Amino acid sequence: MKLHAGTSMEVCFPLKHSGLLGATSLNCRISISGPVVNWRKHRMKQVAFCGIMIESSDSMLITDVKPIKGKFNEGVLEALQSIADPNIAFDYFKSVAGMPYVVHTTETCNYMLEMLMVHGRVGDMVFVFDLMQKQIINRNSTTYLTIFKVLNVRGGMRQAPFALERMESAGFILNAYSYNGLIHLLLQSGYCREALKVYRKMIKGGNKPSLKAYSALMVAVGKRRDTETVMGLLKEMESLGLRPNVYTFTICIRVLGRAGKINEAFRILKRMNDEGCGADVVTYTVLIDSLCVAGKLDEAKNLFLKMKDSCHKPDRVTYITLMDKFSDCGDLDSVHELWSQMETDGYHADVVTFTILLNTLFKAGKIDEAFTQLSIMREHGVTPNLHTYNTLIGGLLKANRLDEALGLFESLESLGVEPTAFTYILFIDYFGKSGATNRALETFESMKSRGIVPNIVACNAYLYTLAEAGMLKEANDVFNGLQRSGIAPDSITYNMMMKCYCKVGRVDDAVKLLTEMVENGCDPDVAVINSLIDMLYKADQVDEAWDMYQRLKQMKLTPTVVTYNTLLSGLRKEGRVQEAIILFSAMIKIGCHPNNVTFNTLLDCLCKNDEVDMAVKMFFEMRHMSCIPDVFTYNTLIYGLTTENRVYDAFLLFHHMGKSLYADCVTLCTLIPSLVKNSKAEDALIIIRIFLFHGQHRADRSFWEDLISGVLVQTDIDKAMVFAESLIYSELCQDDSILVPLFKVLSKHRRGLEAYDFFLWARSCGIEATLELYYVLIEGLLDLSRLELAWDFFEEMKKIGCVPDVSTYNLLLDAFSKSGDVDRLLSLYEEMQNRGCTPNTITQNIIISGLVKSNSIDKAVDMFYNLVSGDFSPTPCTYGPLIDGLAKSGRLEEAKSFFEEMIDYGCEPNCAVYNILINGFGKSGDMDTACTLFRRMVQEGIRPDVKSYSILIDCLLMLGKVDDAWDYFQELKLQGLDPDLVCYNFMINGLGRSGRIRDALSVFDELQTRRISPDLYTYNSLILHLGIAGMMEEAGKLYDELLLKGLEPNVFTYNALIRGYGISGDPDRAYAIYQRMMSGGCSPNLGTFAQLPNQL
Repeated sequence: MKLHAGTSMEVCFPLKHSGLLGATSLNCRISISGPVVNWRKHRMKQVAFCGIMIESSDSMLITDVKPIKGKFNEGVLEALQSIADPNIAFDYFKSVAGMPYVVHTTETCNYMLEMLMVHGRVGDMVFVFDLMQKQIINRNSTTYLTIFKVLNVRGGMRQAPFALERMESAGFILNAYSYNGLIHLLLQSGYCREALKVYRKMIKGGNKPSLKAYSALMVAVGKRRDTETVMGLLKEMESLGLRPNVYTFTICIRVLGRAGKINEAFRILKRMNDEGCGADVVTYTVLIDSLCVAGKLDEAKNLFLKMKDSCHKPDRVTYITLMDKFSDCGDLDSVHELWSQMETDGYHADVVTFTILLNTLFKAGKIDEAFTQLSIMREHGVTPNLHTYNTLIGGLLKANRLDEALGLFESLESLGVEPTAFTYILFIDYFGKSGATNRALETFESMKSRGIVPNIVACNAYLYTLAEAGMLKEANDVFNGLQRSGIAPDSITYNMMMKCYCKVGRVDDAVKLLTEMVENGCDPDVAVINSLIDMLYKADQVDEAWDMYQRLKQMKLTPTVVTYNTLLSGLRKEGRVQEAIILFSAMIKIGCHPNNVTFNTLLDCLCKNDEVDMAVKMFFEMRHMSCIPDVFTYNTLIYGLTTENRVYDAFLLFHHMGKSLYADCVTLCTLIPSLVKNSKAEDALIIIRIFLFHGQHRADRSFWEDLISGVLVQTDIDKAMVFAESLIYSELCQDDSILVPLFKVLSKHRRGLEAYDFFLWARSCGIEATLELYYVLIEGLLDLSRLELAWDFFEEMKKIGCVPDVSTYNLLLDAFSKSGDVDRLLSLYEEMQNRGCTPNTITQNIIISGLVKSNSIDKAVDMFYNLVSGDFSPTPCTYGPLIDGLAKSGRLEEAKSFFEEMIDYGCEPNCAVYNILINGFGKSGDMDTACTLFRRMVQEGIRPDVKSYSILIDCLLMLGKVDDAWDYFQELKLQGLDPDLVCYNFMINGLGRSGRIRDALSVFDELQTRRISPDLYTYNSLILHLGIAGMMEEAGKLYDELLLKGLEPNVFTYNALIRGYGISGDPDRAYAIYQRMMSGGCSPNLGTFAQLPNQL
């Protein structure tokens, strides 16, 4: 190649082409104008002129023309783009590369690489890449992605570490500049882990990273709070002879400080001074910021004062840093003090400092003063900006002054301020956390409709709302939308998505998301892992929760006190005491300080697993670990002591607690029942008086109900009644709240009359009954069949102005229904409606059932149709009595019609309704229909119960179809159902009646094997059929057995024995049984005399 200088150049060359019509020759002419080159040494511009002569198999001719001033590089790119042949283009590319005053740009090189890549010319691409390195032409992401593509590496820049291996094999050898540039490209894309891998390969290959590359890596790794790697990079750079500068050391201080390693940060500062690398104002400001982040505001303030006394005077940034941190904790005095010092140092308040002051005033609850300060700000000529208004809106929302916040938001445009995504985030976050999910969604959509693209923070706030509401579909839409729009999800995004998955029970998907999170280069923080461990435990995936804990070390994350508390809580629920103690010891060993939650969790675990002594020991060790016991701590320990009946110790601990803390409701509900149980009711009353005197906690109805309920669980009813009397008599409790739980337990034990007498006494002491108490009393009396007394009570409650509700009416209506008193039933039903008490479905079902029981089936049917013509929705309990009544009246077709129309009213028949209809058809002898209904029930997915099978077995046996009954009896057991005594009795009686005595005895043995106690009907059936079969010895043994079991023989027992002995030809024994029957006070019936031998 020959190079000539000239005023311009035109490239002319003939191209030979062989086409269908034969060989032709074409002339191609390319004109390129020269660039204006900046001769920096002489500080003058000259026009560079150049010409090119390339000799090849085809001739190329250059002619000189007048230059056109412009950008030569653009001309080169245009020339390359106009050449279709890669050979010619590459020759031209190389020729330009040899020109003395022209250099290729990133664009021309990338274009050449792209063309060569299309044609698979890897070797020529190596030439272009080497040229870029030699001429120090910037290699951008397009450069590398083009090379990755030709080497079949997919996955973008993230695959750089893997691609480097292939590049090296193909001849692409990176120099130090390329490595430095690649590291920066990866860090700019957020691929910190991949950048570190490239750095390791660079070091391994003998290349030396630049100080700038080290600084960039340390900043990126520092954001992940990976202090170990940052400090490792510092050592490595020093080992390569690179001396850290003030910027490098400051990065280390920032990283260590943000990670809470303040002592190590100060050691770096000392080292800087020792090595003569003096810290500057930025270093001190970073250290102050780190102290503030660690919550060490006093130390930050002291360092600030030392700065003022040194040569490194605080600048505006230092003041803003300190003021901002004191503002966050609402320390208005410190902010005012710093403000004064800032102005003294010559830094006038600007919009940033005013905004910080406004934020502080809001945090201190001085909202009106904040708006006054806003006016002062304007008077000083400082115009509020968007951040200022966002601060005002945020402060108003935190104070729950939503209307004012909305008003300010709506006025932003008139103030010349355009809201951004962050402004909307404030409202989205507020609505989400206050449970107004719909308004949060509306705000998010409103933001998008105004053309504001949601940023990651907005999406995270929105995801919080969706996660709290468990709206997984909507959350997935947002998450997928983020990825489609190119916004990388951060740790909070993934955490919200994982929370949403767990909210709907899809914990496994949450774990998969963690894997995706790591693969996408988004490093989880320990808070995410803590959340996931908690979610796995709540989903009973214990092993997976512990696996997640083990993964912390792999992720270079240190467990926090929250991690340990979550795991301890899980071990507590499982009762794994030893593992909990081992974990606690491990926590202490690594220097993780336990907090109150830690101790309370462990104490609870110990107390609930019979390790109360160890819990007491740990309780006294708490203070040595800077943990002060709280109310929960004392309550836990008091509970443990009372469960071991160590009442005296619990009582002492209660008094110890009183020296520093007030007892709460839980304390009393734990200690009082134990005192009452141990006959220390007087001490219990004293404790209650003290509790009420302090008045720290409200003794409302729920407190008294919980208290007496606890007493009833711990002690017997009589002691509880005496204690309740004491509470009323001493006027500690002045309402009926303690009577409700007490009377419920009395009624449950069929002591409703005692509850009634107790109430009369309590009423004489001034206790007024509420509706709830009347309900309990009436229910207790009705359970004892004391209907009239219950009715009198009901009348009394109405007289004193206590209005019965629908549940109270239903109690009495049901009682009248069961007693068959249809007149009073209908009268009370009418009264109920007249008093404005609307009947519910239960009420209507009771009335229909009552009419059916009183043989007024037609009235019941009429009432049903009247109800359904309105807005009444019938239930299976509505249809059941109607179908049963019709079936028992022999009106089976009508019963079946009712059954079929259930579905038309949207009421699916249940097993009980099927049983009624099957029984009706079975008892009428229509077993085909009965069995058809049974099969239909199974086909519709309704599982037959024991009663279903019992009905079929009974009906089949009545018709003498013993084998069919036996088959259903076996099927019943195969379906996993356990036959009850009624079912066994049907089978025993049916088998005996058909003469299959041995089978009947076998079923009898099976019944006893299943630990079901035979009743008198069982024995009577077997004695009768054994007697008929002449097996009186076995019948006699059964008779003796029933007596041993405490069963009282009845007339049917004796009749069966008399008949058996008569059939066996033993009249003497038959008469002896008759004599025993008479002497035992059992009256004979007509069957008795019919069975006596002289009647045979």
